[in-house]
Amino acid sequence: MIIKKLSDVEKIKIPGFQVEKQIVIGPDDGSNEIVLRHFILQPRGYTPRHTHDFPHIVKIESGKGIYIDKDNRKHKLTPGDFVYVNDNELHNFENTGEKPFEFFCIVPERGEL
Repeated sequence: MIIKKLSDVEKIKIPGFQVEKQIVIGPDDGSNEIVLRHFILQPRGYTPRHTHDFPHIVKIESGKGIYIDKDNRKHKLTPGDFVYVNDNELHNFENTGEKPFEFFCIVPERGEL
């Protein structure tokens, strides 16, 4: 069993994007199938536009943001919203507010290797 506080998990800065990532539970904890990550996008921060060969599930925790889908449509996101991103789907997230935009993301282990 693993119990952690988010405040005790190291923040990894993603250069050029005003984004921090925390690997809350992952391979270092013995999780060999899934990884729980936490992202913090500062105001005007965004994730790179990208695809990958695995799905992920996102839960919005705080702030305001948007999900930009494969057709470049913008979907508003607020705390309590969930997003399922299918494998190979072009996407990214952006902070549209004045406070940090935070979300949790669950991916298979290969998504964090």
